[in-house]
Amino acid sequence: MASNDRFVKSYTQGGFLNNLLEVWVDRQTGVNYLYCATGQAAGLSVMLNRDGTPVVTPVPKTYDE
Repeated sequence: MASNDRFVKSYTQGGFLNNLLEVWVDRQTGVNYLYCATGQAAGLSVMLNRDGTPVVTPVPKTYDE
C-alpha cells in the first residue's frame, strides 16, 4: 500500500463473482463505506449508525501519512 492511499480495506467477505462485501475506511475522516458487488453490478454506500450518522472508525497511527 502506498503511503498516499486515502482508503484502506478493513474487511472482505465473499469472492469472485459471488456476493462480495468489503468495508473501506477513509484514512482522513475515519468514515466507513460498504462496497457490494455481484456479477457485473456493484454499489458503494456510507455505513450509518442507528441514528443516521456515519460510522466512524478511529484512524490508527499506522494509517497516518
